[in-house]
Amino acid sequence: MSWGDYMYKPKLDKDIRCPLEYGLDVFGGKWNSRIICVLAAKKILRYSELRSELTNITDAVLGASLKALMKNGMINRQSYDEIPPRVEYSLTEKGLSVVPILQSICQWSGAYHKEDTEHAMQHCQKCDYNGAQLMESVTGSKAAPGCCQVTESML
Repeated sequence: MSWGDYMYKPKLDKDIRCPLEYGLDVFGGKWNSRIICVLAAKKILRYSELRSELTNITDAVLGASLKALMKNGMINRQSYDEIPPRVEYSLTEKGLSVVPILQSICQWSGAYHKEDTEHAMQHCQKCDYNGAQLMESVTGSKAAPGCCQVTESML
């Protein structure tokens, strides 16, 4: 049996009826968007580095989230034949394409959500909810950098 045989499997298949539901299924939820944002900011991370960026996540949840994001083509998993083994995670082109969407959500949330700066995730503390200059100059979009810190070299 492989690891995938032990993964949680819902009793009913998902009933995705529109593109919005697909998008929310892929990058929605508590951890998927956070993983995408951290990888957008850091580019390439090993499992332990990713786990330390995401406080309060269990190994089981991180592993399941990474597998789901890989299955949906959002992240790459690169393993190296070394001792000790080395595995690195990064965003695919599809994963990078969702970053401006998450930035827009972050900008909207910044306008309506009361911030708890004491418990904010490390990369979210660098958020600039109103600083749209980089994205606007590179893409012509009005999305703010938000939680997903994107640099010109990533685009």
